[in-house]
Amino acid sequence: MASNPSHTPLGGGSLQRYNRNRRSEFAIWWREIDRTLLFLVLCLMAIGTAAVAAASPASARRLSTAAVRLDDLHFFLPHIRWQLIGLAVMIGASFLGKDMARRVGICLAAVMIGLLLLVPVAGFEVNGAKRWINLGASLQPSSFLKPGFAITVAWILSWRVRDPKLPTMELSLILTGLVGVLLMLQPDFGSTLLYVGVWFVLVLLSGMPVRTLAVTIGAGVVGLVCTYLFYDNGRNRIDAFLGGGSAFDQVDLAQRTLLAGGWTGSGLWLGTRKMSLPEAHTDYIFSVIGEEFGLLVCALIVVLYLAILVRVLMRLVDEEDLFTVLAASGLVTLFGGQAFINMLVNLQLFPSKGMTLPLISYGGSSTIALCLTIGLLLAVTRRNPFIERERFSLRDIGGKA
Repeated sequence: MASNPSHTPLGGGSLQRYNRNRRSEFAIWWREIDRTLLFLVLCLMAIGTAAVAAASPASARRLSTAAVRLDDLHFFLPHIRWQLIGLAVMIGASFLGKDMARRVGICLAAVMIGLLLLVPVAGFEVNGAKRWINLGASLQPSSFLKPGFAITVAWILSWRVRDPKLPTMELSLILTGLVGVLLMLQPDFGSTLLYVGVWFVLVLLSGMPVRTLAVTIGAGVVGLVCTYLFYDNGRNRIDAFLGGGSAFDQVDLAQRTLLAGGWTGSGLWLGTRKMSLPEAHTDYIFSVIGEEFGLLVCALIVVLYLAILVRVLMRLVDEEDLFTVLAASGLVTLFGGQAFINMLVNLQLFPSKGMTLPLISYGGSSTIALCLTIGLLLAVTRRNPFIERERFSLRDIGGKA
């Protein structure tokens, strides 16, 4: 039987059109994405690969027992796997349009708040805190809630452009209060502070009145005092910080490890102080970097984080959409806030909080959550370079109000 000659050209034409569409989508993404921000993030992930390789022996030997001895690269090889998965999530999220990124963020916040409600009942405890839930793999809902929370609060506050009479600040405060209560039940005071800080930044950017600002600051001070009086773990950490700690305190050990390598470091796998450091591959990896790679590399990391913050702010200078300004600001505040809290703890300039160093510390779900945060940040800051934009001004909102 003779074949129908029309079938082959049609199939080939469909395939060609599909390939052209895929290439066109990639070309549009590459044109609209903030390539400088993406490059800075990839630099941090590359440094994280080397840092986990340096810290893995210390944590592996510390966790080894007489019955089970962990390989020195026990944490390094899984970290590579999590980084590759995280990179795929980041690129995938960055392909989203702004409206779709907003919907994903809101849905993510709703799902993670639901899981936070289940954590006190169905969660499991690690190091005295019940923050994880088992869904076939261990998941920390508060990590994945971060990007969803920033986008949802930004979305609520952006309603003010359409109707200045809407109680946007009150609604965002209720959401923040709910998240704070759920986090303190775990307990997780450090993450609570980070979420409240992000809410405060977004409310300021949306045009908070001076009187409301004063009341909010006063309420924050009262909250900190109550936490000190009624939260034993937080009070102990604050007392240890104010009292200077001891030679065996983990924050003091972190500072000593950080300074042990001098400016240029002792070299990869040549550090010795890291062997006595708890959580060397997660909370205190910045100190391991200082010992093995030197203070100059630590300074480079600080510069990279600052460059990411400045790059996002520069991207928003001529932005016309309030939601974009707030969402991007919230996402980068979460990312930068976590980074600088971790580094300040390692420098003994902040009480211990148990936060990882974003994109550098070892992590499974935390690495994926941070990559998702960056991916959504890249998505909401996408723009066509050939379209002229009017500069956004908060005065426009004031005029409407």
